[in-house]
Amino acid sequence: MILMGLSFRVAYVMIFQAKEYGEKAQEIHERERKIKALRGRILDRNMELLAANKTVCTISVIHNQITDPERVIDVLVKELGLSEEYVRKRVEKYSSIEKIKTNVEKEIGDRIREYDLDGVKVDEDYKRYYVYDSIASKVIGFTGSDNQGIVGLEVAYDEYLQGENGLILTVTDAKGIELEGTKENRMEPVAGNDLVTSLDINIQTYATQLAYRTLEAKEAKSVSIIVMNPNNGEILAMVNVPEYNLNDPFTLNYELTGNVSEKEYQDLLNKMWRNSCINDTYEPGSTFKMITATAALETGAATLDSTYTCPGFKIVEDRRIRCHKTAGHGTQTFTQTVMNSCNPAFIEWGLRVGVDNFYLYMTKLGLMEKTGIDLPGEASTIVHKKENVGLVELATMSFGQSFQITPMQLLRAASAIINGGTLVTPHFGVCTIDADGNKNILMYETKENVIDQSTCDTMKEILHKVVAEGGGKKAYIEGYSIGGKTATSQKLPRSEHKYIASFIGFVPVENPQLIAMCIIDEPTGIYYGGTIAAPVIRELFENILPYLGIEKEVAVDGGNNEEN
Repeated sequence: MILMGLSFRVAYVMIFQAKEYGEKAQEIHERERKIKALRGRILDRNMELLAANKTVCTISVIHNQITDPERVIDVLVKELGLSEEYVRKRVEKYSSIEKIKTNVEKEIGDRIREYDLDGVKVDEDYKRYYVYDSIASKVIGFTGSDNQGIVGLEVAYDEYLQGENGLILTVTDAKGIELEGTKENRMEPVAGNDLVTSLDINIQTYATQLAYRTLEAKEAKSVSIIVMNPNNGEILAMVNVPEYNLNDPFTLNYELTGNVSEKEYQDLLNKMWRNSCINDTYEPGSTFKMITATAALETGAATLDSTYTCPGFKIVEDRRIRCHKTAGHGTQTFTQTVMNSCNPAFIEWGLRVGVDNFYLYMTKLGLMEKTGIDLPGEASTIVHKKENVGLVELATMSFGQSFQITPMQLLRAASAIINGGTLVTPHFGVCTIDADGNKNILMYETKENVIDQSTCDTMKEILHKVVAEGGGKKAYIEGYSIGGKTATSQKLPRSEHKYIASFIGFVPVENPQLIAMCIIDEPTGIYYGGTIAAPVIRELFENILPYLGIEKEVAVDGGNNEEN
């Protein structure tokens, strides 16, 4: 009976499970070597190459095939610059295949291949290469040793860029030795898709140079510049200096003065990689007055005929909140309060708007949510809960204090104010292209009519006057109609007297095609936004507007007012 049962079992396995066990036997006698897929390229809007691939090699050894281990060790130590102890440990290790080194220069890999050493495998591989080193480093990001994205666009679009790896399957005997007369089976890799971005490398490069000049001149902590199309959210440039070298991202962009632990060093790297335009929040200060003014006009809390008399301060409950012009601005029209960036006036407009409507328009203009930008790690708004906002909190929020947003959130809100009331999604990705040239256009959410067209038209004219006659006059360029708003915000804790100077400008006023923002963090000496940030945007516009084909329109006389 036992023999009969065994016979039936053997017959069953041979007939009905032959395929399954055959496949398992095949797996045991096949050695896998991965073939990395060619990662998709990253290009700018003009199809200029930003991130590409460089051919490198992976050097491995197969213990059971090595016939002269000492020769193998000597060659690999010499050619790869590794210690004998490191190489010997791996050559003598009993394993099916052991990697010695990845990302080896192709010339070195070719030399090792010419030695024709038994048991040494040289497989071609790909290493990411960034054409412009540090340009747009905090936007593009980089990949790790496995060719997967770590930060920036590289990780945001990893699913498109990475492709599918292939395999080399080699038939071996039970000892792991390749069988003669058998062919390697290859599963070819599938290349990743290219990513076309909205970045313009010429604008990005110039903005970077301008930011570094400003950083040095003002001995600042950092300088950021964003250039965007306010109508569709395409970002042409995003600069955060100091940047870092994408081809050497694990080396700090400055020298350490002392020893640090491994964890401290990693923290320093994370800080170096941060994109402050989206990863960090700040108190916007007077640039936020665009939002307060818009809410006041939309709700009817103020009109162009409204006036406010500024004595140099305003008392709210138990707080005396001063104006930057301590002697006061006197009686001003609504437009003049924006031109003069008068804090007491904006407290008045904010109090008239009220807490509910104030939060309503912060929501309408996207300031209570993330922008949805196609970069990882976007920060959220830090703001009082509406039920906890009293008169003092509303007063300080009205001129851009006591809450924090990201620069990108503010630029998005400003874009809606000048583009006719459409809240766009800021983005870099335009389309992906596969190996056959097929395009996949990337789509982004928009919210239309978040504010009325007539309010937009009024705000554009008011912001035009800020540059033509008010505190933003240093952004004025003869022949161009430019609108904008300056800001000088004091960082926390106030006792340290550290500031952020900023300016948002757009052009042309009638039909804005471009909006740009400059933020100077902790400048030394003069720190007023109208004095040091507005000229940066002026110089930027002077150089990129002709390049973009935005022609001069009319000459407008500049004014002489100063701003806080």
